[in-house]
Amino acid sequence: MPFQIIRNDITKVSADAIVNTANPKPVIGSGTDGAIYKAAGETKLLAERKKIGSIEPGCAIHTPAFKLNAKYIIHTVGPVWTDGKHGEKEILRSCYSNSLSLADKLKCTSLAFPLIASGTYGFPKDEALDIALSEIGKFLLTHEMKITLVVFDKAAFELSENLMGEIEQFIDEQMAVFLNQQEQHHGTTRIYNRSVRLEEERRHALFQPQSAAHFPDVAKKNLKETVGSAGQTFQEKLFELIDKSGMDDVTVYKKANIDRKVFSRIRSKRDYKPKKKTAVAFAIALELDLPTTVDLLARAEIAFSQSNLFDLIIAYFISHGIYDMFEINAVLFQYDQPVLGE
Repeated sequence: MPFQIIRNDITKVSADAIVNTANPKPVIGSGTDGAIYKAAGETKLLAERKKIGSIEPGCAIHTPAFKLNAKYIIHTVGPVWTDGKHGEKEILRSCYSNSLSLADKLKCTSLAFPLIASGTYGFPKDEALDIALSEIGKFLLTHEMKITLVVFDKAAFELSENLMGEIEQFIDEQMAVFLNQQEQHHGTTRIYNRSVRLEEERRHALFQPQSAAHFPDVAKKNLKETVGSAGQTFQEKLFELIDKSGMDDVTVYKKANIDRKVFSRIRSKRDYKPKKKTAVAFAIALELDLPTTVDLLARAEIAFSQSNLFDLIIAYFISHGIYDMFEINAVLFQYDQPVLGE
């Protein structure tokens, strides 16, 4: 897939270029910078770095990668966080945009980033992540490149507390509805006031496919008629929805975080059966509502349930009208769920 987030040591990642959160002066720093020097070979890398001299914050330069499993190291200097009022955010955006532009000029097909400035430089991790996702997302809408955001561990990765709080509340509410339905199904009697019952019905309706009421009445048909009344396949429905969206194919597969070759396979196969994360990625790219999303997945024989954590996270974003693929993938990653795309 064009973009992914992984937990790893960036010095062990294979890519055309590895981004280093560099010291502005040609010295070996700490953290990611020190680890990259050690893995690449300190003597040779430092000699190359001295040829370049000092680097201004936000700028990006490159050296050979030496012993790393890469062709280049792109060195960029992040901002030291003071209070957010001294141009820190603009500098951090420049780190990403200049590194991406340089990788493009070097004809890189793959690039690995750390979460720049979020360590010893003290940039708030949630804001650093927002900027990283925003700049990478903008770049991928107009470029073909595989980009990986590498975080060392969970402590290095942080989402907005407000967002996480809202998602946790949504998940708790949906799970409560599901458990209540299970209790009713098994004959347990519970007393609800009218407002609670209506709220549960509304939330349950979120997960109902749009076409459920139009399922053919197979009881009145013979086998030949039943088979002949089969509805659209996932592939047919997907391209109908793409046509209705007014977007071209390139825009759709880029927004869906889908590789161009994968998209070509889907277009050429009427009976294509996607992975769940792929099917949902298209629903996000097309900004479908939840019933239409459930219907699209059902055509690929994929279930969507309010008892499944992955499904609940997707339902939260769709029901709140949030279709930012990179933000959604960051949340899925935080919850150890598969990220969207292929």
